[in-house]
Amino acid sequence: MKKIDVLDKGYVRLVDKLGDDLKPVNAAKVSYNKESKQFGEREEKLLKFLGRENHTSPFRHAILQFEIYAPLMVARQWWKYIIGSGHREFDNLQDPFTAWNESSRRYVTEQPEFYIPFDDEWRSAPENKKQGSGEPVDSETGRFLTEELLEIVDNGQRMYEKAMELGIAAEQARLFLPAYGLYVRWYWTASLQGVAHFLNQRLAHDAQKEIQLFAKAVYDLSAQEFPIALNEMVKVNG
Repeated sequence: MKKIDVLDKGYVRLVDKLGDDLKPVNAAKVSYNKESKQFGEREEKLLKFLGRENHTSPFRHAILQFEIYAPLMVARQWWKYIIGSGHREFDNLQDPFTAWNESSRRYVTEQPEFYIPFDDEWRSAPENKKQGSGEPVDSETGRFLTEELLEIVDNGQRMYEKAMELGIAAEQARLFLPAYGLYVRWYWTASLQGVAHFLNQRLAHDAQKEIQLFAKAVYDLSAQEFPIALNEMVKVNG
């Protein structure tokens, strides 16, 4: 399994990876000019020690690359892990092993797609303002909101296409598209440590539900490649 569908139209796809559970082990063992050719009990013990003691640099030698198709509201939360992914305290420098390349509607005019919650997927505002959302709203309210959102999306898409027909540049025509529900596609490449940092925060119970679902897909795909390392690094696994 290399691809997992998420929400109504989204997905996470594992494009490529560098290494396996042996990679961080050998990155640590090079300090003593040693190397393991196979992963066994001693290597597992060392890997668990590295995770338990928070010796994180060896985990940055293992790399994962994903293609993600998600609503813009998810993408912009995810982007925080690109601009603030330093590994040292008070370090705001970008992780050199973290990359993001996103499709652009300046150049791409593929059919726009939007995330449309079903009637029973709308959530109320929480009593605790530190939480993103509360309990689901009643079905009548949910149905009304879905219908209104569909109308907004239809009008925006119609004007986007009309602007293009009138010869307006794609980079301006896209202004008519409702932003936060618009699906965008990007490549995300990160070290295993960077992936684990993302998962520890976005699998947490108080993370926004939509990005939790994408994080769960990232976890499931990553765990196929780095089962022991990921288990040691990710303390919240949904």
